[in-house]
Amino acid sequence: MNLHVDDYGGSGAPVLFLHGWGMHGGMWGGALAELAKQTRVLAVDLPGHGYSVGRDLSRHGGDVRINPDLHVLVDQLATQFSGLEPLTVCGWSLGGQLALRWAMRYPQQVQRLVLVSATPCFVRQADWPCAMAAATLAAFSEALQQHYLQTLRRFLSLQLRGSEQERELLAALRGNLLSRGEPDLSALQAGLDILRDCDLRAALPDIRQPTLVIAGVRDTLTPLPAAQFLAASMPNARLAAIEGAAHAPFLSHPETFVKLLADFLHE
Repeated sequence: MNLHVDDYGGSGAPVLFLHGWGMHGGMWGGALAELAKQTRVLAVDLPGHGYSVGRDLSRHGGDVRINPDLHVLVDQLATQFSGLEPLTVCGWSLGGQLALRWAMRYPQQVQRLVLVSATPCFVRQADWPCAMAAATLAAFSEALQQHYLQTLRRFLSLQLRGSEQERELLAALRGNLLSRGEPDLSALQAGLDILRDCDLRAALPDIRQPTLVIAGVRDTLTPLPAAQFLAASMPNARLAAIEGAAHAPFLSHPETFVKLLADFLHE
């Protein structure tokens, strides 16, 4: 494997976790080790993030970084994890959009989906109010070029705003953010480009895998109505909203998060 993957062990069909923008596979906290008591758990560092920074992602040499084309990135992941079918793919935030596209392009590979704090469209549209303003995301992109680490830390605070135990969780996230080194700047910019351009709303009815949508009721980055839209638009999806949680429910409410996943996987 070329991308770094944490293998938590466990048995059965694997659950693969895809982290959010600017993060890495170690940001999921203790929830994955707990879930691994019941099933096999893998967590990947996406290209340009964590221990995958600088890794050769091609078969023939050359450093292939995270690509702003969502199709290309999903193709990389599908190739990386070929042979592990059937997969359950669990995507958090940006990882949720990757998971959706993966399920669309490779339905034979992805058996189930778990979407955590996810949205089909991250940027506000005339007919899509439950999202971030385009100007806000553009300001993030500009700030990233000028104040790299400061922008990342600001994003952490946005993820936990309003969550129960907000201060304690923010301290833990900040301590873990660079534990695997700094993410690649071009990968961060490419991730923002995906968030800016991706709109999967029209494709949702065609994604037929059983899907669990997990949302924090207090999430301000991907508000609850976006999760409700996901669950209502996909033919085999259902919503689990966690009271008191914001954008990282697996950190603020790990026991609830693990139980939701375990129940879903064993249906």
